[in-house]
Amino acid sequence: MSATNLAPTTMPPFTSSLSQAHLPPTAWEPGTLAKRYDALSRLSHSLVSQSPEDLPCNLSAFMRPLLDFDFLDLIVFEEGSSEVLWHSIGAGQFPTPDVPMEETTYWWVYQQKQPLFISDWNLDERFAPRREALKNLGFEYRSLCRLPLRTSSGPIGVLSFVSFRPHDYFEEEMRFLSMVAEQVSLAVASVLHFERSRSAQSELCVICERLKLLQELTNSLVANPNLDDLLTAVVAGARRVIQSDFAILGLVDSESGRFRPNAFDVCDENAALDRKAVDSLVEMLAGRVLSVGKPSAGKAEDLALRSAGGDQNWVVHGFKRSCVLPLVSRDQTLGILVMGRRENTAYTPNEIEFMLFLSRQVTMAVERVGLCGELGGLQNDLGDERVYRADEIRTEARFEEIVGRSSALQRVLPQVEIVAPTDSGVLITGETGTGKELIARAVHNLSTRRSRPFVKLNCAAIPSGLLESELFGHERGAFTGAVMQKAGRFEAADKGTIFLDEVGDIPLELQPKLLRVLQEGEFERLGSTRTQKVDVRVIAATHRDLKQMIEDGQFRSDLYYRLHVFPLTVPPLRDRCEDIPLLVRHYVDKYARRMNRRIETIPSQAMEVMATYSWPGNVRELQNFIERAVILSPGSVLRAPLAELKEAAPQGANSKLSTHEDAERDHILRALRESNWILGGPDGAAVRLGMKRTTLAYRIRKLKIPCRPQ
Repeated sequence: MSATNLAPTTMPPFTSSLSQAHLPPTAWEPGTLAKRYDALSRLSHSLVSQSPEDLPCNLSAFMRPLLDFDFLDLIVFEEGSSEVLWHSIGAGQFPTPDVPMEETTYWWVYQQKQPLFISDWNLDERFAPRREALKNLGFEYRSLCRLPLRTSSGPIGVLSFVSFRPHDYFEEEMRFLSMVAEQVSLAVASVLHFERSRSAQSELCVICERLKLLQELTNSLVANPNLDDLLTAVVAGARRVIQSDFAILGLVDSESGRFRPNAFDVCDENAALDRKAVDSLVEMLAGRVLSVGKPSAGKAEDLALRSAGGDQNWVVHGFKRSCVLPLVSRDQTLGILVMGRRENTAYTPNEIEFMLFLSRQVTMAVERVGLCGELGGLQNDLGDERVYRADEIRTEARFEEIVGRSSALQRVLPQVEIVAPTDSGVLITGETGTGKELIARAVHNLSTRRSRPFVKLNCAAIPSGLLESELFGHERGAFTGAVMQKAGRFEAADKGTIFLDEVGDIPLELQPKLLRVLQEGEFERLGSTRTQKVDVRVIAATHRDLKQMIEDGQFRSDLYYRLHVFPLTVPPLRDRCEDIPLLVRHYVDKYARRMNRRIETIPSQAMEVMATYSWPGNVRELQNFIERAVILSPGSVLRAPLAELKEAAPQGANSKLSTHEDAERDHILRALRESNWILGGPDGAAVRLGMKRTTLAYRIRKLKIPCRPQ
């Protein structure tokens, strides 16, 4: 019942079993009424803070001058049942009950929620069987008054006054007794509330102690790798929290297969079991757990008799109750946890549930310590192999932006690691779209300049008249339109790295100034006579044949040799066929996330076609193709426009081989035709080729491609 619903309530109409006509009415003496109601006021104060045991006795002493009775008792029931919570006698003697509570007048009053007044028990035929039963027990009374104790949430018990003499209960007297019952109800409700509060507080303390034990177990597991010390702390804490007299934790010995006690704790050291008795106890209880496969709780002697051998050596020491829990992991028993008491107090389901949880935590701790030992052994055995694998993982982690595992690519990456820590210049060659900028960025990220700027410039995308200003900067008024001073890319890259993409497209007249920067680390801004000093690492890249350009007089040989300190050649995608599936999945995931789509399946036919296509535009062409495929895929399956690849497939192995420039010219012409000769815009040839419109215009002029269809 809720503590908030324990307020007393008004009694229902009074009930009497007889008409009272057979007894002569007796008037109250003058002043009796006032005396009783004055006593009622004092009663309400005296019942405050009364214990269940003292309340009936104090009430009996208080009521003696006000009422003629020989027996007084107070009975309180469990809420919603006929089970007696407590029964206290304030006066007289109470015979041992010989019938169920449901057949007594107590239960009648409790159920009916009405008082019962009997003037003469011998004349009341309704309860004749009960009267005869009490008479046989030597308990024969004449008058009876039973009053229900009620609160707003329902009845809680019964208050009784019994006399061996007949007594006529007048209306005023019955009203007075009912008011006494109300005061007693309030006192009993207060006692119940106090008892429940104390019980709740006690339960809270138990919960706190259990949580503290679990926290100590976790902290010990982290801080103390020694298993024996850990188990000793667990056993001592468990015995204290579960309020037991002894606790044992035993594990299976890996060599002998027998259970051996690893930790033991007892409350009374003088009565401690010897080692032999502990070993015997663990063996006996372990056999019991293994036979039933679940926790066992009960009387210690019963468990001993049911176990193999029936060794009761430990029972002689006075342990009467025990609880045995297995430590099980993956259907394998690792050990047992045993708790015991000398008192004959059974372990409650709540206590057993907590011990089950504790046993699972201990099992995980035992497993963890075992795994740590195994891993330590493996680490010692693997030695060189671990170093090799760690080095391999570290190498792969350095190239996060580069996707691929092909042998052609793996020949390049170790060279990157070799040259990166130095400040030497690097010349990266390879076809358009192979990822030369990613290699340059990897060289910078692995160098000592990684925290400094990485400045990049596409030399083919800047008009030749503005390229000098872009590289070296200019002063105000240096040329028409130079309205303010501007720092060049070399100044911006000071102490860092500058990446000159398409270095082969730098005009011949600008190459000596670039050579001076590479050799001396100095230059002058356009329109200035003041020399600037910079510390820059230069990484250059080109798809052109610089040696052929030297022969044709389009590139300076001294600049070439200055750039060609450490050459790196990036393989075309057709030489990295095994990397195509990885690249396809990488770009599908990338563009699906960007477009907020969910593509889970790439058809095998589409993957096969993409893996066998030559990809003249290399990774850039593949990237743009996958982006277009994701746009065309509204569902979870990639819908790649494979017809484009089949139309562009090579004619055969016997076709005449073409030069780099011829292949690039044909590739650009095909893109122009597909885009209806439009260079810019979302559907233009520049987007299809994955390059800027200005770069495409420069290539068209270089390759002498007509701007209109012929």
